[in-house]
Amino acid sequence: MLRLVANRLLGTASGVAPSRPLQNLQRLYHENVIDHYNNPRNVGSFDKNDPNVGTGLVGAPACGDVMKLQIKIDEESGKIVDACFKTFGCGSAIASSSVATEWVKGKSMDEVLTIKNTEIAKHLSLPPVKLHCSMLAEDAIKAAVKDAEAKRAKMNGSSKAADVKLDK
Repeated sequence: MLRLVANRLLGTASGVAPSRPLQNLQRLYHENVIDHYNNPRNVGSFDKNDPNVGTGLVGAPACGDVMKLQIKIDEESGKIVDACFKTFGCGSAIASSSVATEWVKGKSMDEVLTIKNTEIAKHLSLPPVKLHCSMLAEDAIKAAVKDAEAKRAKMNGSSKAADVKLDK
């Protein structure tokens, strides 16, 4: 009986799942979620060993969502010039990742730290049960910035150490 009801809700009376299931659930997901799920922006990855790339890897054990968000920083301006993500999770998690990568581009690392999960959730009209997806996106941004700052500190520390050794 449950399968019959689910098939009717999904519009698959034959029992065959549609190729794009979220298109049939428009009553349950906001159009922004559907758009970012069907047409995710900035999917991919950068070389994590690049000193100008910060990587944030976060997960939600309760639902199994895992999000990797990477930012590429311009050495001179310190602004984020590119961003990408890979997410294993539900449509809301993928949409949250996609929105986050769009919003961080062109901003400084300090500016992106002001992006809150509530803003992402509001933009996507996420229901309360999906708020953890926007929280993952905020956490991934923070983790990517932290990683980028750690790499910069290590590079600056290494170059200062090298300068000290050369002076002697």
